[in-house]
This record gives sequence, structure tokens and C-alpha cells, in this order.
Amino acid sequence: MPTLATDRLRRHGAAPLEGPLVTAAHDGRRIVVAAADAAAAALGLRAGMPLAQAQALVPGLAIHPAAPDADAAALGRLATWCLRYAPLSAADAPDGIWLDVTGCAHLHGGETKLLRDLAGRLATQGVAARAAVADTPGAAHAVARFATPKEKGEKGGGVFPFPSPFASSLPFLFVVPIGETPAALAPLPIEALRMPPAHADGLRLLGFECVAQLAATPRAPLTRRFGPLVATRLDQALGTVFEPIVPVFPPELVQARLSFVEPLLTAEAFAAVIARLTCTVCTALEKLGQGARRLDLLFERVDGSVQCLRIGTARPSRDPRHLARLLGEKLERVDPGLGVEAMRLVVPLAEPLAYAQASVPLAEAESADQDVSALVDRLENRLGAALVWRAAAVESDVPERSVRRVPALAPPRRTTWPADLPRPVRLLDPPQPVDAMALLPDQPPVAFTWRRVRHRVRRADGPERIAGEWWKRAGEVRSVRDYFQVEDEEGRRFWLFRRGDGEDVATGDLRWFLHGFF
Repeated sequence: MPTLATDRLRRHGAAPLEGPLVTAAHDGRRIVVAAADAAAAALGLRAGMPLAQAQALVPGLAIHPAAPDADAAALGRLATWCLRYAPLSAADAPDGIWLDVTGCAHLHGGETKLLRDLAGRLATQGVAARAAVADTPGAAHAVARFATPKEKGEKGGGVFPFPSPFASSLPFLFVVPIGETPAALAPLPIEALRMPPAHADGLRLLGFECVAQLAATPRAPLTRRFGPLVATRLDQALGTVFEPIVPVFPPELVQARLSFVEPLLTAEAFAAVIARLTCTVCTALEKLGQGARRLDLLFERVDGSVQCLRIGTARPSRDPRHLARLLGEKLERVDPGLGVEAMRLVVPLAEPLAYAQASVPLAEAESADQDVSALVDRLENRLGAALVWRAAAVESDVPERSVRRVPALAPPRRTTWPADLPRPVRLLDPPQPVDAMALLPDQPPVAFTWRRVRHRVRRADGPERIAGEWWKRAGEVRSVRDYFQVEDEEGRRFWLFRRGDGEDVATGDLRWFLHGFF
């Protein structure tokens, strides 16, 4: 977030919404620019520039005193807020946030949609951001800060960004494909490796301009001259050396942690710890009158790395057996390495959950609807939330527009499909053309051919005429479809329609289509 300091001032109404804005601080000798917004940067202002020079370049410049403590507090709050996207989140002072989305990007529709949602939410709050996903923390850090969009067809290393839906206020967002980290880092300047300015200046005096040149140079001479930091940063970015992320856990989150005298390695031991952690967490949730909607289980390994499991629930829950079962089903994804020395269970998302009656009369229990939330939770955590849904009705006469996907446990709506007009259990999108033969335009077909297979019609019912929705598209002002339910000689039932009313050519070309199966 390159303009976090100035964005924070504007969010709190302490600075004008328009015009160049900078913050000023004393560096021990003089007053300099501490941070500059995008408008000020476009005019040539930058951090570290003497404030007098900045005022000479931009008359009427808006200046506010720098508040590094307030900026750090805002960064910490944003890192906590980002826990909705990943189990591991940490502030990268002064203007960055680490997110380890390993194993949880699919819960947000993939890495691309995750970045779009993250950057979009920040943009609505007035915070501009550059974001990148890569194989290593060092590569993501470098690409987010120094990468430039690579045009399609351009040769050489780089990354292909996808345009942000908030392009007016956000730069491009980047996704580095798996295994393409060296190619993405190669054209970046050497400052992308998080080296002190003195190291970068010394390397430039030796002729190094980009990471590719540095990676192709023997390490021994560089280490003798600059110490081990240059080689370490390069190895961390390329993934040769592991770089841990120390997560942030705000005290208000419900969580529980257990450390062990001896490292754990077996799934049975992990399951026993999970049972204890879920009981502790559910007891805390019960005191607060809340239920968990998302849980993160963190495995702290002896090598300093952290592995995470994330589960979600369709409804708030504080049933320890149910939550432990959901977590236990994902234990096969955990690599304990040399051993796990501690486990932590965190509830990043909780919602109010009223107390439930322990027992109900038998007659009332028999008449109550069966709760399927536990089944939905298991299916969503095993298959992904995008694959567990139900169909809901939409007010539209056009069949392909009369249904949409909603969450499996979404509350029912008043809109329903007409009971007197049967609809097939499966629709084809788009409808597939067939060769049909009918005696008269308003008669059902006597036979049709679909995918080179001829079906003779035994019974038929129809037509059901459906007109186009002229208020949505001008092309549907006169469009007409005549639908028929037909059954072939083998008992299979199809839903066919003819495009046009058979009299006016403007209503359709009289072609036949297969739209669904009963």
C-alpha cells in the first residue's frame, strides 16, 4: 500500500480529498518528505526529498506532520482484517502485509478472485494497493512493489497481470504462475530483493542492474564483499531458503494453543489435540454467545514454518465434535516435517448463536425439520463451497434465466416456479440444435435427430408459448418460442422448442432446439 500514510489521513478527514498531499518529518538534520500520495508522486515528489524543495516544485502543497505510530497501528488493524482471506497474516512495515494463502485460495474462487476482492475492498475504504501472488514471500514482495505490466506478445521474463476492476484507483494486480518465479524476478531491479540502500548502491557501482544479473553471478565474491545478506535475500526470493511469516493474532480473537514437550508426528496425536482445542474454543464461544463460521488450525513445526488448515461452516456452530470432525478430515494435507511442537486453533470469524434447548418433546422433535447443516459443512469443506449449492427461482419466463445458484442453506424466497407448467430437471446451456420433422407449424415433431441419433416421438404435449423479454434486450421484442414435451419410443422425455410462431418470419427462423430432459 504505497500511499498508506496519506490514505489514512484522507480516510479520517484530516486532509483534503483532492490535490497533492505529503507528510513531513525531521530526519535529524532537516525536515523532509516522509510520504507522498499518487498526485504528489506524479509531480516528482518522493520520500526523503527536502520539504523546502517539494514546496518550491508544487506551490500550495498540502502538508501534514507524519505520524508513524498511527500508521503502524493502522497497518496492524489491516493485517488483522486480512485474516478473512488467509490463516496467516502479518504486517510488513511500513506499508505492506504478508498473506499466506496456501490451501485456502479456492475458498475465494481462486487466486485471481481473491486478489480482486481484497484490492476492491481496500479501494472502497480509500486505500490504494498493489498486490501479487507468488510461490515465495520474497517473490510476492518484489513483484507487488516493482513489477510493471507485461504486454501480451512481449518477449522476455515478466508476469502477466490481470486488470483490476478498480483500474481508476488501483494499479495492476499480479499473479505469478507456479514455477515461474525466476522469470518474474529476472527483469526487476536489485532493490526488489529487500537490501539496504548501501548494498544496492554498491552493487550498482559494480554494474548490477537487475536480479537476473545478480542470480548469474558466483556467490563467493558477493559474500566476501557484501556479507551473506545478498545471497540470503536472493535464495529466499527463489525459494532455496525458507522464509517464515510470523502471524499476527489480535487478543480479541477466540483461540487456543497447546505446546508439546516432544514434537508430534502422527495423525492420531493430532486428532487428540484437535479434540482438546475444539472443546476449549467452543467453551469460550458459548460464554460469548457466538458460534464459529470459520476456523484456522495452525501447526507450528520445529523448523520454524507453520502449516495451516482452514474450515468453514454454513451456520454458526460451537459443537466440538462436529468441528473436530471437519478438521480431522483434512489432516492428510498436513506435512509434519521433523515434528510439530505446538498447535493453535483460531476463530477468525464468529457470529451470534442463541442457546439451544437441550431436549424437546417427542412430538415436536418428530415434526421438526431435519438439520442438514452438518452434512453441508462436510461437503463444502471436502469439495469446496462453490460445488455445494441449490437452485432458486428467479422471476423470468425465459427458462435459462429463471434459475440461479444460491448457498445450500440460504433462506427460502417467496418466488417459486409455476406448479402447472412442468420444467425439466436438467437444462442445456445453451440449447442444442436438432433436426426435427413436424406435420404442421403448430404441431409437435414426429421425429428429431440429436447428436446423430434419431428419436421417434411416441407422445407429445404442447405447445407452451414463451415470448422474449423485450424490456431486457431490443432483439427480443418479437421473439417467440413454442415448447413441447415429447417422449420417444424408449420412454425418454425431452423438452424441445421451435424458434418462431410459424407465421411471422420476424419472430424466429423455425429452427428446432433441445433445451432439457425430464
